[in-house]
Amino acid sequence: MAKVKTTFFCQNCGTQFAKWQGQCNACKEWNTIVEELVQKPEKSDWKTPASSAKRASIPLLINQIDTSKEPRLNTFDGELNRVLGGGIVPGSLTLLGGEPGIGKSTLLLQVSLGLPYKTLYVSGEESQKQIKMRAERVNPNNSNCYILTETKTQNIFKQIEALEPDIVIIDSIQTLHSDYIESSSGSISQIKECTTELIKFAKETATPVLLIGHITKDGHIAGPKILEHMVDTVLQFEGDRNHVFRILRANKNRFGSTNELGIYEMQGTGLREVSNPSEILISKKDEELSGNAIAATLEGMRPLMIEVQALVSTAVYGTPQRSATGFNAKRLNMLLAVLEKRAGFRLGAKDVFLNITGGITVDDPAIDLAVVASILSSNEDVAIPKDYCFAAEVGLSGEIRPVQRVEQRILEAEKLGFSTIFVSKYNKISLQNTAIKIQLISKMEDLVDYIV
Repeated sequence: MAKVKTTFFCQNCGTQFAKWQGQCNACKEWNTIVEELVQKPEKSDWKTPASSAKRASIPLLINQIDTSKEPRLNTFDGELNRVLGGGIVPGSLTLLGGEPGIGKSTLLLQVSLGLPYKTLYVSGEESQKQIKMRAERVNPNNSNCYILTETKTQNIFKQIEALEPDIVIIDSIQTLHSDYIESSSGSISQIKECTTELIKFAKETATPVLLIGHITKDGHIAGPKILEHMVDTVLQFEGDRNHVFRILRANKNRFGSTNELGIYEMQGTGLREVSNPSEILISKKDEELSGNAIAATLEGMRPLMIEVQALVSTAVYGTPQRSATGFNAKRLNMLLAVLEKRAGFRLGAKDVFLNITGGITVDDPAIDLAVVASILSSNEDVAIPKDYCFAAEVGLSGEIRPVQRVEQRILEAEKLGFSTIFVSKYNKISLQNTAIKIQLISKMEDLVDYIV
């Protein structure tokens, strides 16, 4: 008989305790420790006939290890390939997390339908008919994708042995359960056990596995933190459900950079890759309006031109309002204080509203100059020419500070047809014979002279 024992786990951080207590010693949360039955079987390994031939059983000198580049599987999705570092690595485990309804299942189903490889899509949340309805909307012409609705890992592995797929997609890891653990699906012990079995399968057969993970209300992937440590790649699918744009980031990537990001547009037929997001994030308008400024920012390694909108009006009530969408509200208050102290603009009795168009959130300091320019434009009711853009950080003393990779921002602005870009004169720029005019400024007063 298998030995059964009772353990206690913190549902917030995954710490294990020998007995119940009210507060977790690790994360200091109250009433998060629950009792779970954990069964230790005599044999819980997932075995394959070729497992012994594909695993190194002896230690090797580091100079003897083969360092030849391992071929990646092309997903035929340019944005996903960019974030993964060139494609899916055989035998890797990739975890995709995101808000409910953001499009995680749609993204992976769309990718699996477009692959020329034999793909097994395992769903524990939807029926085969539901997935078929979505597949007809996304990509009706595909015969390489197999759909399985199952939650028990032992049954899934039986189907995998019979089918021998090239890629396995699990939707989602929180719905799986193993016979070796006597607790409910989604519990910490079940998630750890199911992930361990999938890792063993992926490494022994060199079959990549893509997992979908739920997230908590705080935005973290549900389950133990060790889940993110166990997998090779952790992707985050972000966006506002009220907007059409979605951003795919890599929080962890053992096979590539975490600075890349992919941008998608949600449509009725699925997710469309956005190869040039700058043209979409900048609104098309015939007349010039006050309060609009274009910022040359960077998202990871990718330059973006985004539009910053500001509205400054007289406060109707006693206390002026400060509101920012897509921008740090505390940084907005700091920039308003710099404007009032260093440039002499009395904004203490006025409402200031700031918006980053497109529904994206930006934390690049280089957007500071565009924020200040848009506020000045709205306050003075003077329109900024639509072929001007800005890329600089604003310091507390009113100085215009340099930003990194400014030449990449300048070339992106030139490619999109901007005539002038405002940057700090302290940036070292080696570009020659550019079609765009590079306007160097050093303090806040210089910007005021050009805008007002």
